[in-house]
Amino acid sequence: MSETPTLPTTGREWHLVSRPVGAPKAEDFALVEAEVPQPGEGQLLVRNLYVSVDPYMRGRMSAAKSYAAPYGLGEPMQGGAVGEVVVSNAEGIAAGDHVLHFLGWREYAIVDAKQAVKVDAAAAPLSTYLGVLGMTGLTAYAGLLRVAEFKEGDSVFVSGAAGAVGSQVGQIAKLKGASRVIGSAGSDEKVKLLVEEYGFDAAFNYKNGSVSDQLREAAPDGVDVYFDNVGGDHLEAAIGQLNRDGRIAVCGMISVYNNTEPAPGPRNLARLIQTRGRIQGFLVGDQYDLQPEFVAEVGGWIRSGELKYAETVVEGIENNLEAFFGVLRGDNTGKMIVKL
Repeated sequence: MSETPTLPTTGREWHLVSRPVGAPKAEDFALVEAEVPQPGEGQLLVRNLYVSVDPYMRGRMSAAKSYAAPYGLGEPMQGGAVGEVVVSNAEGIAAGDHVLHFLGWREYAIVDAKQAVKVDAAAAPLSTYLGVLGMTGLTAYAGLLRVAEFKEGDSVFVSGAAGAVGSQVGQIAKLKGASRVIGSAGSDEKVKLLVEEYGFDAAFNYKNGSVSDQLREAAPDGVDVYFDNVGGDHLEAAIGQLNRDGRIAVCGMISVYNNTEPAPGPRNLARLIQTRGRIQGFLVGDQYDLQPEFVAEVGGWIRSGELKYAETVVEGIENNLEAFFGVLRGDNTGKMIVKL
């Protein structure tokens, strides 16, 4: 008879203790030692191995009504995580299996089996299920191909192009036959990465001058698709360079997330009349019907080496908060992952 494994009694988890005003500060959060309960019927006890930090989490720290419920004060925060099942009280999932779930920001999680997806560590590194094969990857795939209705021969501009979503958007566009792919990023090093590693045709450092001027130089024939991760001056610049029947897919606007006053809108929206242009916002949660197609196609590109990806890995749950701050600052290249 096999021995019963020693089960954890406590684990660390990050709580939101006050709602940030402007940029989040360390005192808005607390790392708490909490009791680990036993899983009930249909539940799993999961030891998290990798957790995700993403820009959208900033919105959930505010009380304002949004597409996702605000984080509760004094409660553990949530986010994508991949972990190993320690105890299973559910059919189809066994101790030792790896699962993807949404109770990150903690060492141990009690997860309803219906809210967990088994993942295969042999098929791809576990961390990729939080990035290139996970929510950020599907965001890139669906946003470009479905929302922006990309078609072969389109010229594509991506802001935040060295991030987890943007770097994948640019590469998918190239693999699908884009005539030209342009990216913006926040450092010369990232610009070099976009062109030399990810195959962008042109890229620029938005800190080096006017975004409009740099985009005009990089895309003299205009852009057919703009994938927006930044908002602000990038959106205005893209509208200025938009071709006839151009499409803009709004994924995020990281430039305004910490603003305490409403950000001014693009001053050239009237140009959409002339170009017959379209702006559409989207959420990845509405796109999960594409998941099988996405995993099959992108998984193939990853295995063949045609699609490259980067991860910025921070070690230790005690550094989870600093990793999140880093995402808001743009410190990461590719997906920001915390390894527990």
